[in-house]
Amino acid sequence: MSRERIKKFQDWIKKENLDGFIVRRHESMRYLCGFSGGSPAEPDGILIIKQKSADFITDFRYLEQARKEIKGARLITGERDAIGSLKTEKKFQGKNLKYGFEPEYISCSEIKRFQENLGDSILIPFDGAVEMLSIIKEKSEVAMIQKACDISDTAFERILGYVKPGLRESEVCAELEYQMMMLGSEKAAFETILASGYRSALPHGSASSKKIAKGDFVTFDFGATFGGYVSDMTRTIVMGKATTRQKKVYETVRKAQLAGVKKVKSGVSGQAVDAAARKIVDNAGFKKYFKHGTGHGIGMYVHMKPSAGPASKDILKRGMVLTVEPGIYFPGWGGVRIEDDVLVTNTGCRVLNSSPKKLLEL
Repeated sequence: MSRERIKKFQDWIKKENLDGFIVRRHESMRYLCGFSGGSPAEPDGILIIKQKSADFITDFRYLEQARKEIKGARLITGERDAIGSLKTEKKFQGKNLKYGFEPEYISCSEIKRFQENLGDSILIPFDGAVEMLSIIKEKSEVAMIQKACDISDTAFERILGYVKPGLRESEVCAELEYQMMMLGSEKAAFETILASGYRSALPHGSASSKKIAKGDFVTFDFGATFGGYVSDMTRTIVMGKATTRQKKVYETVRKAQLAGVKKVKSGVSGQAVDAAARKIVDNAGFKKYFKHGTGHGIGMYVHMKPSAGPASKDILKRGMVLTVEPGIYFPGWGGVRIEDDVLVTNTGCRVLNSSPKKLLEL
């Protein structure tokens, strides 16, 4: 499969009139050649794809791992400074050679060093170049995402028996991530969002030392990783008996989320999916409290195309996987978000999560 992906990417390189492309992002390297990488905080290799070749450069720390995992690319053993190793590889040298790169994952200082070690080549930024290749999911990819969703669902079921008033958000977050790991997740797909009470009004509220209290909304936004592929789900519960206001806000979000899911279908725009969910929120009188988009694509990347938002120009196609996640947030009071991962089909979509969306009062 990696060889086929590299071939497709080489076709794209030719189309863009590039001599090659430098891949530095962990997810992109794994998608193209199978290398799962080391720590994201420390560079562990470089994948350089040219029109008729693909080479992966790494050092002794990752050599055995690379030998087992890499497919479709020639392995080059370099120094720990992988960029510096390029200077001795003549096949990459040449004045004014045009190399594309993912600008978000190569620093300005690295760009300068790449140019110095690639014979004064020209580096051209291409946002999301590898992501574009992976928007339409293969069956094997969908299976990996489904497994990640299954892990998330089971971990959430377990956490419902654990969470209680008096526990710190950080304690519950640690238990949730532990349960995902015990169920087979490679790692958390992203920094888990766990926010209670007034903090649930923070769309990206990381777990804090705040203690969960009776009457709090508690929002869980988290995901598992399986085979490099991620899930991304959100559920909001009430710790204790819900008030009339809490019930109204929750039910509005639930109906909006269901409306967004119902709108998903091949040929429909991301903007239309967002509009379907947003209409429910607006009609309930909560328009100004829903300020983010309704969804985004997932795969090996946590955020990718297609997007589902007011300004989205993306058209959904069969095989895409995206989230549907409307939310309502009242600063200083609390908020609700509900999120599923869905697979786009010709007749609608298949929801990959199975966790209940009815209001849970624990």
